[in-house]
Amino acid sequence: MSATPLQIGLAGFGNVGAGVYKNIEKNRHLLRERTGRDLIISRIAVRDPQKARAFALPSDIVTTDLDELVSDPDIDMIVELIGGTSRAFELVKKALESGKSVVTGNKALLAEHGKELFAIAEKAGKPIYYEAAVAGGIPIIKTVQESLVGNHIQSVVGIINGTCNYILTRMTEAGLDYEEALKEAKDLGYAEADPTLDINGWDAAHKAIILASLSYGCWMPCDEIYVEGIENIKREDIAFAEALGYTVKLLGVIQLHEESGAIEVRVQPSLIANDHILSSVKGVFNAIMVHGDIVGETLFYGSGAGQDPTSSSVIADIADAASRIDAPNGTGFVTHGLYGKSLPVEESVSKYYLRIEVDDKPGVLAKIATILGEREIGILSVIQPEDDDEEHASIVLTLHYAKYGAVCEALGKISELNCVRNTPVLLRME
Repeated sequence: MSATPLQIGLAGFGNVGAGVYKNIEKNRHLLRERTGRDLIISRIAVRDPQKARAFALPSDIVTTDLDELVSDPDIDMIVELIGGTSRAFELVKKALESGKSVVTGNKALLAEHGKELFAIAEKAGKPIYYEAAVAGGIPIIKTVQESLVGNHIQSVVGIINGTCNYILTRMTEAGLDYEEALKEAKDLGYAEADPTLDINGWDAAHKAIILASLSYGCWMPCDEIYVEGIENIKREDIAFAEALGYTVKLLGVIQLHEESGAIEVRVQPSLIANDHILSSVKGVFNAIMVHGDIVGETLFYGSGAGQDPTSSSVIADIADAASRIDAPNGTGFVTHGLYGKSLPVEESVSKYYLRIEVDDKPGVLAKIATILGEREIGILSVIQPEDDDEEHASIVLTLHYAKYGAVCEALGKISELNCVRNTPVLLRME
């Protein structure tokens, strides 16, 4: 038991920041027993101390100056929960350079600046802990870093955005349109007032970049990964998927291609077979499958967001740092040897779901099949449901394994046909 408490500077007192403060106070004695020292939040930096908050801000330790956290010699650790990238980057950089450990839940910061920040951390000999940056309360960071340390990670596939998963679940189970499901998610607090980063896939993409760095030591540039959101998913695509025995989910896919050494990182809505365990993950929950060469398939499931699950991960990092902070080599999570290159999305391979609105007349399917056949893309099945519309019809095709680039090229030619009424809908079948 150390007689010296760990002094913490907390940047941000939003939903998660307030949860960290509340839960450290609530479980102070438990944390002391398990870490061997008192954990004290001695300073809190916020933009606006007068802002109405669900949890009362302790006014006696509040500042509006982030630099006060860094310049205070008594503060051992900075917990960054302000969000964004510019101010957060400067704060974390200064904290590391001044000899303070850092805990952050900022996925965008790490995805965009992780390579630079981890180089600074390594030079300073101070750690960055970031369990809360991916999948809320699921301890996926420590699992990959520590429990699976002896494994070559072959793939990581998961549902890593709760907002999208809630929307797709409601579209599936209640037959809601996308706009109706999004409104419901906002009303229930599962979606932000501006949900752009969630629904366009980039929240999940930032997490995928972090998971790729953990698995393969390679910080993928944001412009080298493929990201597609759920904004264009229609109720009819949900229904067709169900008829085929599939469920639509937004998936993050991270996979090593051993022969080439290339790393595939992408986020996009995909069809998952109903007998696959990921298809049963509903609502705001997250699930991540990690395949290691020794351990095989593993699954991690839990709350992917929310005050308490996320603050639990932040507090776990604080406790971890508390136990290592006096160790001469206890630098925690620093970068490791970089290897691998990004696989161009055009080279990625999967099966596909394709829905096309066409003129209802003879020969249309033959034209589409010819274009696909010229690019050696096989058709697995065809669905052409009966419709009251005598002029137009939907054709749903499932396509055999093919390179994404070849399928997109074929789609471009199909879209040019006079008999095609709108932009075809293409989804992967994982």
